[in-house]
Amino acid sequence: MRTEAEMYRLILDKAGTDERIRAVYMNGSRTNPNVPKDIFQDYDVVYVVTDTKPYLEDENWIDYFGERLFMQYPDENPDYPSDKENFYGYLMQFADGNRIDLHVESIVHAKENILQDKLCRVLLDKDDMFSMVPEATDEDYRVKKPTREQFLGACNEFWWCLDNVAKGLWRQEITYVQDMLNFCVRQQLQKVLSWKIGIETEFAVSVGKSGKYMSRYLPEAEWKMYLSTYCGADMEECWNAVFRMCDLFERTAVLVGEKLGYAYNDLEGANCRKFLQHVRELPEDAEEIY
Repeated sequence: MRTEAEMYRLILDKAGTDERIRAVYMNGSRTNPNVPKDIFQDYDVVYVVTDTKPYLEDENWIDYFGERLFMQYPDENPDYPSDKENFYGYLMQFADGNRIDLHVESIVHAKENILQDKLCRVLLDKDDMFSMVPEATDEDYRVKKPTREQFLGACNEFWWCLDNVAKGLWRQEITYVQDMLNFCVRQQLQKVLSWKIGIETEFAVSVGKSGKYMSRYLPEAEWKMYLSTYCGADMEECWNAVFRMCDLFERTAVLVGEKLGYAYNDLEGANCRKFLQHVRELPEDAEEIY
């Protein structure tokens, strides 16, 4: 596996010998000082070029970076809008284990957008276009203190979406249940847990994408409790996970509300729990809910 030093040299040598590449910058985990280094970190690289078109027309220019196992052209996916003339990507997994997520970007587009990501680090600037870019920081990705409306909205969304989980479990629609739990309910649980972490760290840390760094800041028992809210395809297992989610959410939301001076709606949670338990005990051939 090529070393980090070898990869940086490879990336910068290409830019140095290609007059069309006027600048190089990086973002992502490698520019974040708070992310631990490991062998799976991507190289998120942008070449700022005089014209993107020649790179799009030459399908072989990326062979320079090494043998690829597989790759993706995200801007060719019809399900996602793209602006190929200004920003085009090549996501490459190499045979030696390294990965580069490489983009070519027009100068105009870079000048207009480079400051939008505070994790940006300029590696090469032939024309001194980006001297205004500050040192990389994960400030934009840190937990933000919620407003009262955001707090109450998260609580309401958590309990309301469990209504859908309940009917999905009664109908034994496991795929629907999993989507509701992980894409709707869990999002709210992660929010309140992250707010708790924010309160305890003065909102100075990031919990990472999908809450992947929460284990750094939560007590071990609480982290294990959170992990126990994940479930498989067994209906009884799902019901048990749902009630564990309720326990963890309510305990955390009450604490967050107290710390921030926001009144938690106890009645909403209590009524939802009663409804969940009622549906759990409802016969499979029931003709009425009540």
